[in-house]
Amino acid sequence: MSCLVSSLAACALLASGAALAAPVCKAESPATLTPVIELYTSEGCSSCPPADRWLSTLKGSAASGRAVVQAFHVGYWDYIGWVDRFASPAHTTRQRQVAAQNGVSSIYTPQVVRNGQDWRDWAKALEAREPPRARIVLHRTADDAFEAQVMPADGVGAWSAYWTVTEHGHSSKVKAGENAGELLQHDFVVRQYVPLGDYHAPAKVTLRTVPAVPGHARQVNLVVYEPKSGRPLQALSLGC
Repeated sequence: MSCLVSSLAACALLASGAALAAPVCKAESPATLTPVIELYTSEGCSSCPPADRWLSTLKGSAASGRAVVQAFHVGYWDYIGWVDRFASPAHTTRQRQVAAQNGVSSIYTPQVVRNGQDWRDWAKALEAREPPRARIVLHRTADDAFEAQVMPADGVGAWSAYWTVTEHGHSSKVKAGENAGELLQHDFVVRQYVPLGDYHAPAKVTLRTVPAVPGHARQVNLVVYEPKSGRPLQALSLGC
């Protein structure tokens, strides 16, 4: 920027404003339903590391907006001898909610859930696109604040939603339990899970996130779904 002497003050103000302005971070949902992939996993489960590795292969799809991917660590295997530091009782509650919506009483790890349904064929988790039943416009309003406008399609009655903040690049050297001696690598780790109530019309929803952790790229995700079935109406992520 070059300035005449007479306009130095104005130039300084412009430069200051440019430095203070936060980068724009905004996304709109596509014309197809974005698949929602949930992995229920635990560092205390010996059969979980292969599922964790598979989930990491979806980083490109998630970054390009072709999937919303989340790893919910659960703590019900902690008693075996190793406490999963990423686990939360709220994640187990979420898994039990999914089980109830699918009409089953048991939960397990590793479990992959695709669009609200138990999904055993991992290789086809991103296939079979379908039309969305809601539109989402999501943007960052401040460093750790996000806002989304949700517009359900005609014919949609009640809808609900939940936010997650996921992080990449975590690792744990496990010293006890079934994975003793293993170095476990984790992506899409859910560090914040915020369920919302039910809505019956277009609405604005907001999130105040936990602070970003240097060295761990994060995504802020919003999943809008039918309250009874758990089936997503649409989902969207922001990588900021």
